[in-house]
Amino acid sequence: MEFSVSEQQALRDVAEEMAEAARAVTLRYFRTDMAVDNKEADGFDPVTAADREAEQAMRAVLAKRRPEDAIFGEEFGQSTGTSGLTWVLDPIDGTRAFISGAPSWGVLIGLDAGQGPVLGVIDQPYIGERFIGGFGKADLARGNVRRAISVRPCAGLEGATLMTTFPEVGSEAEGAAFHAVSAQCKLTRYGLDCYAYALLALGQIDLVIEAQLNAYDVQGPIGVVQGAGGIVTDWQGNPAHNGGQIIAAGDARAHAAALKILQQHA
Repeated sequence: MEFSVSEQQALRDVAEEMAEAARAVTLRYFRTDMAVDNKEADGFDPVTAADREAEQAMRAVLAKRRPEDAIFGEEFGQSTGTSGLTWVLDPIDGTRAFISGAPSWGVLIGLDAGQGPVLGVIDQPYIGERFIGGFGKADLARGNVRRAISVRPCAGLEGATLMTTFPEVGSEAEGAAFHAVSAQCKLTRYGLDCYAYALLALGQIDLVIEAQLNAYDVQGPIGVVQGAGGIVTDWQGNPAHNGGQIIAAGDARAHAAALKILQQHA
């Protein structure tokens, strides 16, 4: 699907309007005494009123601005459209961080044109940073300042900084594969949720490796990382926009080296 320059800008404007709407909701709840529900019977998968209301606020923007588009949101599921475009929404990625008061959570917006995201947003309301990528470019907006961002070169794992959210990553086998890559890297850090992908697009780190993700966890970050010149695939080197096992890299050389290890161990 091709988009004119004016269409690209119009879609970016809608994405930013949604991010603003979700920002207002999430900041109203962040670091307050809020109720937390658990969506998982055999574990802990928290959800709050902030998650639900933020997604509703984004859906309200789309109902007004893009009623012909489909929507896939974490909290309220899928709605059909006629345009061939689907907005993929995660109102709070990192709800565990959110309820703990840590500012590593974010609002994720992806625009899927059928073969994955052509546009993505990672918005961190509390520190006021918005990363938006797509159509061959990526920007960081903070306050009234907006600047272009890009990934950094990384020739091999020996100089790479690697991030993931959970130390166990996923299953026992997935965790072992991750730690085999980690053993070859210069530095490994944990716990940043979607903000790790933002740092990758910003050129601050080199790799993000995760597993057992959903489409709404990754479509926004994929748009941002790819817009900044990075690469995102699954652990087999295939498109990753439907979730699952994810490897994101700023440099194809680091991606290839990490992918080889993952495939040997997973």
